Amino acid sequence: MSIESWDEIRTAWHVARAGTVSGAAEALGVHHATVIRHIDALEARLGVKLFQRHARGYTPTEAGAALAQVGRVTDEQFAQLSTRLTGTDCAISGELVITTLPGLVPLLRPATRQLCAEFPDLALRIQTDRRLFRLEYGEAHVAIRAGTRPSEPDNVVQPLSRLNVALYGSQAYLDRHGAPQGDEDLINHRFVTEELDDSRAPFAQWLAGRTPAPRVVFRSNEAAARRAAIVDGLGLGFHYGEDSPTDLIEVLPPRPEWQAPVWLVTHVDLHRTPKVQAAVRIIKDTFAA
Repeated sequence: MSIESWDEIRTAWHVARAGTVSGAAEALGVHHATVIRHIDALEARLGVKLFQRHARGYTPTEAGAALAQVGRVTDEQFAQLSTRLTGTDCAISGELVITTLPGLVPLLRPATRQLCAEFPDLALRIQTDRRLFRLEYGEAHVAIRAGTRPSEPDNVVQPLSRLNVALYGSQAYLDRHGAPQGDEDLINHRFVTEELDDSRAPFAQWLAGRTPAPRVVFRSNEAAARRAAIVDGLGLGFHYGEDSPTDLIEVLPPRPEWQAPVWLVTHVDLHRTPKVQAAVRIIKDTFAA
């Protein structure tokens, strides 16, 4: 696609972000007819539908969302290049997207508090999902991942921490079944665990590899759902990211073989920008503390 199409791609990004033609037109400082013309021209040139039109506005299709991601990261890179060329690249503002696992969000709270306090013009977005967000496509500025060291090309990967994981149960469960008296007693207990087909967690693999097989009564790929099941007394389960939870009781303490390494990941194109460097500094400092 030629460079002449950049205005149209930027328009598509703003339409995807605002959800309406009028919102995109206001953000871009153009007439709403210009926005519609840009979207129509892009769809005709690409031969795909970028947005579903409805009474409430525009919703991006899969192709539209992919194009909008390219538009967002490119627009940001143009802005960063402009400030570097003019020597005024100290502004830390706008959107900062951090992606991580739901279970790691409690560990991020000190960093998010400090980022918002130090940089009031920053708008934080925390994206939690088990899928890997593509930093090279601009889906996020910073990723915090657990498990195997990330190996995607063009990423800057730094060790951040090692996640201590313990086995917990609720008082209701312990009243009914008692606490395990060591590993040999685990066969007499019920467990809440992750979906194993996509789990890279050492503690989940450890449990799955035990012989005889443990009695698993509840599985979910959602950390909140697993935690709720443990609190409700369905079974024992591994828990992390939270110091001394008041509604759970530790039944087996953390072990080295249950630990999961935590990685801080950025993309090489954005790693040295002031906004990402500020986030990296604060996240590393708060995790170290």
